[in-house]
Amino acid sequence: MTDFLIIGQGLAGTLLAHFLQSDGYTVRIVDEYQVRASTRVAAGLINPVTGRRFVKSWRIDDLLPFARQTYRLLESQLGVALYHERPIYRALYSVEEENLWLERCADLQYRQYVSDEGLPESIAPYIHPPRGFGRVNGGAQVNIGTLVDAFRQRATAEGILEAAPFDFAQLQISEDAVRYGSLSARHIVFCEGRWGKTNPLFSELPLVGDKGEVLLVRLPAGVSLEAIIKHRVFVVPMGEDLYWVGSNYSSRYESDAPTEQGRGWLEENLRRSLRCSFEVLDHRAAVRPTVKDRRPLLGRHSEYGNVLIFNGLGTKGTSLGPFWARHFADFLGGKTELDAEVDVRRFG
Repeated sequence: MTDFLIIGQGLAGTLLAHFLQSDGYTVRIVDEYQVRASTRVAAGLINPVTGRRFVKSWRIDDLLPFARQTYRLLESQLGVALYHERPIYRALYSVEEENLWLERCADLQYRQYVSDEGLPESIAPYIHPPRGFGRVNGGAQVNIGTLVDAFRQRATAEGILEAAPFDFAQLQISEDAVRYGSLSARHIVFCEGRWGKTNPLFSELPLVGDKGEVLLVRLPAGVSLEAIIKHRVFVVPMGEDLYWVGSNYSSRYESDAPTEQGRGWLEENLRRSLRCSFEVLDHRAAVRPTVKDRRPLLGRHSEYGNVLIFNGLGTKGTSLGPFWARHFADFLGGKTELDAEVDVRRFG
């Protein structure tokens, strides 16, 4: 009998499977490959300071070093490049924003993450100047699509992945085991991402979805933006003169497909940010699994103790995922209690 049956192999399912295997548990994974999964569309940004008030991301002092350590380890295990540390240069549009940024630079709690350093001379000629720029340190871009694909390839080779949609009609739950078709496991963990909204076992949880659209563009030869730029949109280097541009957000959408309206918004804001031309190579869209309080969903089903959920990583999943996957694996192994801020019981 398998220890853990994991449903979904996006970022959450991949990281949880990694830590459970590291702890010596056996896992099986059921996952249908989804081209428009947010894991494969997102840039994989880690941004320590966010929002209009330039605040530190929630628990970033814990999340950032653990994320770096985890992705570096997975790089060596899977033989792929994942973690790329890059400063983030954030546009400042007013005197008020400049003054607030300088306050953050003088704050001891922020000093390791922010500075008043402007754009490097190698980048400035290609950017329409706002009033100024502030630099965010500790930023990174993680190839999370590469991560889940490499892990999927290994899981397939190990014979622990069933590449198919999950069928709730085949699930049988008893006190000491769960059975799914021919599979038997002591526990089942749902890591379904945005598709968790339709999970009948956790329908009471406020898992929502925010749709985002992005562009993949090429800049002219000789133009090299070696940092992440946040100026109306994010412009993120992806290697080989390619850049990820995004993202817009919408909680109301008819489908998860890209739209002409979304493409137009991205292109217009990119033109207002860059002084150089660009070529659009691809236009993508996905729905992120978000929660109304912007905290992940970890915990047990209210009736079935061997039915669990790990979801809701949302827009900051690249930084949140490693720390909370490790925490959840420790909880599943009886090493710790769940942190109340992420426990699904906070919703009653």
